[in-house]
Amino acid sequence: MKILVTGGAGYIGSFMVKRLISRGDKVHVIDSLERGHKDAIDSEAIFHQMNLMDWDEVEQVFSSSQFDAVIHFAGYISMEESARDPGLYFCNNTSGSLEIIEHCKRNNVKNFIFSSTAGVYGNPIKIPIPEDHPTNPVNPYGESKLMVEKILSWFNKIDGLSYACLRYFNASGAAIDGSMGEAHDPETHIIPKAIEAALNNNEFKMFGTDYQTQDGTCVRDYIHVLDLVEAHILALEKLVKDKGGYIYNVGTGKGYSNKEVVEMVKKISGINFPIVELERRSGDADSLVADSSKIRNELGFNPKYSDLETIVKTAWEYHSKNSK
Repeated sequence: MKILVTGGAGYIGSFMVKRLISRGDKVHVIDSLERGHKDAIDSEAIFHQMNLMDWDEVEQVFSSSQFDAVIHFAGYISMEESARDPGLYFCNNTSGSLEIIEHCKRNNVKNFIFSSTAGVYGNPIKIPIPEDHPTNPVNPYGESKLMVEKILSWFNKIDGLSYACLRYFNASGAAIDGSMGEAHDPETHIIPKAIEAALNNNEFKMFGTDYQTQDGTCVRDYIHVLDLVEAHILALEKLVKDKGGYIYNVGTGKGYSNKEVVEMVKKISGINFPIVELERRSGDADSLVADSSKIRNELGFNPKYSDLETIVKTAWEYHSKNSK
């Protein structure tokens, strides 16, 4: 297949590109490199450096290649940043996605996979969270993604665009050999932040220890990036076979607390870095765990690498090799 990956220089996008090429697909990548890394893109991919809002340049990419599918990762990912600058998120995440969807319509691309988020649910009223849970985002990041899901549903009804929205829980981990991994700047995710504390013997900041959980810290569902990428392959196969619009949670159905995560980083690294306990951050829910039964039952999804020890081991391998 000929596939366009937007945001293919980012964390998940770069793993996706590598996986697609490994199965024989011809892959084009669009990335502005504003927050991505050119050296993360597989050398066999055809790379186009541009912003999604550059209509004429993006249209040229579409019109010169008849894509079978678009896998759309390009977007900003920080809940905290979105609360400070909502316009940035609605412009980049929502308007940028609409632009790509319009290009698909103009160029008869009929399959679209969207990188969504569990943030569309907001504070859950039911754990684990099923796909039919009410959507009530508590920040502009989640809202910007939910708006794209709604846009896709209309393009499906009116123009026949088949789509799958994959609502990620917490993408994590790295390549088994440590050759690829998570490199955000600034980094906000707990596992790389804890590893950074270990590598530099810094304090790790633990936000909130009074949640209604077993040990008082937030509980989250972590999905290894290799398993997450495989979910996209299964979703793509679904769209090719059965036209329509689909929404899937991508998680494991098991949660780990912040304390468990930090203790695992200490175990894997062998470094007992200090922890400073701080007040809660606003908007953090007690527990966010996926009901992943739908993607398991419908697509045969079976995570292989998403136990906490494997996630942290692979992340440690990557960050310890690439620490500056």
